Amino acid sequence: MSKNRTGLYLGLAAAGAGGYYLYRAGGDVKGAKQEMKIDADKAREKLPRGTSAEKFGESVGKEAGSNIDEAINNARSKAKLDERIPALIDNGKQHLEDGKKHLEDGKKQLDGLRKEAVDQFNATVDKVDRTVEEKAAEAKGTVSSWFGGKK
Repeated sequence: MSKNRTGLYLGLAAAGAGGYYLYRAGGDVKGAKQEMKIDADKAREKLPRGTSAEKFGESVGKEAGSNIDEAINNARSKAKLDERIPALIDNGKQHLEDGKKHLEDGKKQLDGLRKEAVDQFNATVDKVDRTVEEKAAEAKGTVSSWFGGKK
């Protein structure tokens, strides 16, 4: 079971403070009490009193309230952003799928153009080859007739 340990912590703090003042007073209990009294009076002088205490409390309250409001607004804006993240991810996935589809379409078009270019190149080579063969045959006939061969 959990216990409330506030009393233990307060006792430790008091013992620590007492040890501090005893150390500063060189072990003299009366000197330590006197230093504690002086420090307590200084602390009381710094505390606001009356209407200044009210004003100080109000200013602290306003500051704390504005900090809390800011934290709430930050949490709300983060929550709105967190709500949009799945939609953004889905949108990104859709764009990725569309990009893949366009890439596949582009590959198909490129393959078609490559096949068409190869076919045109082969047709041109065949045409040139036939023309060369025809011209070679004509030249062979012409050369033969120069040397007395038959045509």
